[in-house]
Amino acid sequence: MAPHTIADVERDTGLGKDTLRVWERRYGFPQPQRDALGERRYTDDDLTRLRHIRRLIDAGHRPGQIVPLSLERLLALSSSNTQPDARQMQPGESSGGSVDVHPWLDLLRRQDAAGLRQALVRMINERGLARSLIEGVAPMNVLVGQSWLEGRLAVHEEHLYTEVVQGTLRHAMVALQPPARPPRVLMTTLPGEQHGLGLLMAECFMVLEGCHTVPLGVQTPIPDLVNAVAAAQADVVALSFTAAQNPRDVRAALDQLREMLPPGVEIWVGGSCPALYKPVRGRPGAASGGRGYWPLGRLQDIPLAVSRWRAEAGQPA
Repeated sequence: MAPHTIADVERDTGLGKDTLRVWERRYGFPQPQRDALGERRYTDDDLTRLRHIRRLIDAGHRPGQIVPLSLERLLALSSSNTQPDARQMQPGESSGGSVDVHPWLDLLRRQDAAGLRQALVRMINERGLARSLIEGVAPMNVLVGQSWLEGRLAVHEEHLYTEVVQGTLRHAMVALQPPARPPRVLMTTLPGEQHGLGLLMAECFMVLEGCHTVPLGVQTPIPDLVNAVAAAQADVVALSFTAAQNPRDVRAALDQLREMLPPGVEIWVGGSCPALYKPVRGRPGAASGGRGYWPLGRLQDIPLAVSRWRAEAGQPA
């Protein structure tokens, strides 16, 4: 019997159970075996193929183009992928002012959480929080993901990395303690999006800008999110989406949220889902490109968005 349950696959790949079931019906992969109780069971080969699919989706490929492909074709596509943020850096190589994060990977393999935490804190003390996120944490995220994909990093090591980074960033935000002022930003992901590290990195930038942030964690249902906006008197809802999300589902969810929120509450979205950054023809709202929300493709876009909001709201810059 195949060794992996659908919950195992979700934890390993970050692909939601509903996504896996939809792909099974729509694309014919994966086609899991069934145990005596009718529960899905996935093979090691299924898991390997799904890992590569996930990484290619994160690099900007659409599920319909790659889910049906064989492992051999996925490997060929991975090797020809030249997007800069998905490229694996070699030891000693840097991108601009980026930190050489390969020693951090060695700490991770040794389960040296304290050593990794100290390295992060040292970088933040030397470079400041904003530069550390762009020049250290972001490249490390890519390296950890690539190492996991290639089998050089176990799932529990990836989880350890996430926990250490999240704890360190939260401590850094508390240490800043800037005076909070508008906008009041409520931060979360929608159901099906369980990745919160990118959202936390965005929160760091908003705290640096003096925003009052209200973090709700991940996977907040839309009705609860609308209630939370009213309770918190939020000016902005900030959401994060990975590329694993179905573009049509993302659009539909954002449309629903826009209809349910008061007109004066803005929606800011970021992440690696390509659907977020495509203009929508025939829709009103030229200021946000006709989308009904403001796409922030990079962490560096957050200070500009805050400045724009404050200028339009008559708030001090």
